[in-house]
Amino acid sequence: QKQLVESGGGLVQPGGSLTLSCAASGFTLDYYAIGWFRQAPGKEREGVSYIRSSGERTYYADSVKGRFTVTRDNAKNTVYLQMNSLKPEDTAVYYCAATELVAAGILPWDEYDYWGQGTQVTVSS
Repeated sequence: QKQLVESGGGLVQPGGSLTLSCAASGFTLDYYAIGWFRQAPGKEREGVSYIRSSGERTYYADSVKGRFTVTRDNAKNTVYLQMNSLKPEDTAVYYCAATELVAAGILPWDEYDYWGQGTQVTVSS
């Protein structure tokens, strides 16, 4: 069974940091690009970042550029999203998703084959 599992969410104060992990089981991520998405209550799902299968290219939404960094360790079958300088508006459920498509930007959510269950990130004092 092919699964993605996110972890690392939680409650953090504004200006703080969190690192999310996206671990795959049942398949190897070597041939998959990974997108990170988030969805806040009452809002549409937003693409946050995209990393190609080999990690040589990464893309970010303007709202997180310079604050978030996506990396991957294919040996561990895991992708990471390092989030710094967090703001209250970053509060959302964060999802990772896998696609075999190669892109020069963040693909729309319906282009992904596998999704994780999501992890809650809350930025509040």
